[in-house]
Amino acid sequence: MTTQVSTRLVRLLNMVPYFKANPRVTRDEAAAALGVTRKQLDADLEQLWLCGLPGYGPGDLIDFDFTGDTIEVTFAAGVDHPLRLTSTEATGVLVALRALLDVPGMVDPQAARSAIAKIESVDPAEPESASATAVREATRTGRALELEYHSASHDTVSSRTVDPIRVVLISDRSYLEAWCRSAEGVRLFRFDRIVSARVLDEPSRPPAPAVAAGPDTALFDADPALPSATLLIDRSAGWMFDYYPLRVLTELADGACEAAMTYASQEWMARFVLGFGSAVRVLHPPELADRVRQTAAAAVLAYEDE
Repeated sequence: MTTQVSTRLVRLLNMVPYFKANPRVTRDEAAAALGVTRKQLDADLEQLWLCGLPGYGPGDLIDFDFTGDTIEVTFAAGVDHPLRLTSTEATGVLVALRALLDVPGMVDPQAARSAIAKIESVDPAEPESASATAVREATRTGRALELEYHSASHDTVSSRTVDPIRVVLISDRSYLEAWCRSAEGVRLFRFDRIVSARVLDEPSRPPAPAVAAGPDTALFDADPALPSATLLIDRSAGWMFDYYPLRVLTELADGACEAAMTYASQEWMARFVLGFGSAVRVLHPPELADRVRQTAAAAVLAYEDE
């Protein structure tokens, strides 16, 4: 949850300089440039309206002018220069820029490469792995790929031949979206789980409907307005990360890990946790942990009454 809040804070602080540099930008253009949805952009603008100088009255708060679908800053409250990047932030920007370069039409390639070169000259990032480089090359040149991929659901490494479709960035992680020939379907392959990748001397031929459909990332989308639970997930339930929108917080020495997951209904989340028995436990918030215990006790009582 802290990482999510920090990420939004950095984005909010950089939004005002962006709008100052791009007056009368449209909502769609701003959302695309900032890497958020229109819904998130509107939520961020509403948040910025509550920020400003001490006094927090008219003339103190950040203000915007909306004409049609365009946005212009009318009072920046001194937040008119971009933040300096930390080493971690610079690495994140580099990952995002490299991912955007793989998506035709998303950014000006020359400008993106120039930005990458400038950031690397100031704060060099670790070079990408050979497998990641091969994945990007195959996607860019339209070649098939042979992958050795680690599946978290089975804790095994399998060989797959895939037809790359595109590279997508989801929650600061790079994924290859590709047609898996053995599964006969579209799959997302997380870069850090690709053990090795070899570009094949044959063209990538994913089915046209799969390419036209666009990336299906709905499972990974988290509404920042929703509450988040911190869960302790046993090693035996590691397969959950392949099927549910979980975000790893801490990996423990025994193979278990702490992970975050957003939810809309406390009742639903309690039933969800109970469905995994002792393999999943709620660490936070305490009221959700209490709800899980109460639901479990009620279920036991109902069973005893039968």
